[in-house]
Amino acid sequence: MKLGLETLADLPDGVRVPTYDRAELSAGIVHIGLGNFHRAHQAWYLHRLMDQGFAKDWAILGAGVRPADAAQRERMLAQDCLTTLIELDPSGKSAEITGSMIGFIPVAEDNAPLIAHMADPAIRIVALTVTEGGYYVAADGGFDSQHSDMQHDAANPDTPRSAFGAMIAALKQRRATEAGPFTCQSCDNLQGNGDILRQTILGLAALSDLDLAAWIDDTVTFPNAMVDCIVPATGPSELSLVRSFGIKDAAPVTHENFRQWVMEDKFCAGRPDWDKVGATFTDDVHSFEAMKLRLLNAGHQIIATPGELLSVETIADTMAHPLIHDLFRKIETSEIVPHVAAVPGMEPLAYVDLITTRFANPEIRDTTRRVAFDGSSRHVGFLHPIIRDALEADAPIDGLALVEALWARMCAGTREDGNEIAANDPFWDVLTVKANAARNNPTAWIAQDRFYGDLGQNVRFIESFARWLRLVWNDGTEAAIRTYLES
Repeated sequence: MKLGLETLADLPDGVRVPTYDRAELSAGIVHIGLGNFHRAHQAWYLHRLMDQGFAKDWAILGAGVRPADAAQRERMLAQDCLTTLIELDPSGKSAEITGSMIGFIPVAEDNAPLIAHMADPAIRIVALTVTEGGYYVAADGGFDSQHSDMQHDAANPDTPRSAFGAMIAALKQRRATEAGPFTCQSCDNLQGNGDILRQTILGLAALSDLDLAAWIDDTVTFPNAMVDCIVPATGPSELSLVRSFGIKDAAPVTHENFRQWVMEDKFCAGRPDWDKVGATFTDDVHSFEAMKLRLLNAGHQIIATPGELLSVETIADTMAHPLIHDLFRKIETSEIVPHVAAVPGMEPLAYVDLITTRFANPEIRDTTRRVAFDGSSRHVGFLHPIIRDALEADAPIDGLALVEALWARMCAGTREDGNEIAANDPFWDVLTVKANAARNNPTAWIAQDRFYGDLGQNVRFIESFARWLRLVWNDGTEAAIRTYLES
């Protein structure tokens, strides 16, 4: 059965469908970057809220700024912007149709349609999932004003190239029409994601209009948030799986049976009552996000990196690999947990147990390649802050240094069985050159200031990293992991 509004009532028994009338919904949110994670997470919370009879004026308009987003738009519009979510619970799979998204803004090079929709007073939140590396952050953590995209948008503020330039252009129109500001909401896996989004928006606005930047600073809010749900990419197996439920969906989403959304209650133009369906509003997002980013997101890199080198296909398979499993448990409990504070209802060690179970879920076909993608953002964002804290506290770092050595070995571009690792990072060409140079000169890798900053000058980290990288190249990944586990 082809998915669409006209076929909802005819879908097979057991498929959960919206109880609300889509004709009663109106848009209140524009979401830029309409990938799988957003549809399994933020859109699901809103859908469930609508199922309870709330938030009917908060429906989502999808948006994008890349050519690939135009293809996603066609797929979504062809099925009335409905999505099939398939929950991959080891005890059994289930399917649910979500309908909180009601349209998809045309994708244009000058972003004029996107700007026009965001300037509409009915839009009160503009949210984003644009990946961890998509916020134009410089090596020192500040705004990368020299990036060509930012230079273009500063010179052409009315025809911007980036999502951030489009948001600023819309806010400029709203100031002129007295429509008021909207909330800018990051939903990406970044510690202090609202603060980082604020830095990008204000930094870019100031390049062309200081008065507008000041108005944004005074009126717009940027709530920090922590988001969590494992959502694999959609491929042939996912398309086959949705057909097994009797549904023809061109863009289905699979996900684990766990979600978490913790955010600051800082919404300058109102918000849906997401807490009615399980989201958490708190003044201490930092503790929640630090636990998640340091244990789960850093943990993903701990297992995906050796998994790629050893040709282990999925994250669940890495957890079934005795050496990778034990590497994960030892680093998490001995080198990361000491630098993570408890949050209400969860101790760090209990969280490690929780994510061990989640990562090992055999129903989640989350590839090591997907998780290892963009290591230049993920190692820098998730692992390096822990290493810095451990060095300052004179705490153990050997396991974390080993993971960095494994990343350097991975970026050399071949697995241990000789198969090529296809480009898997925005900086892949640079990383590959440095990784191969580091085979004989380990410091060539950590001397990359763009990624390592002051870590590249820390003697203890340098010595540990160099020792592990030499061992990995000489004796292999498994031998290096065994040596660490026996230490």
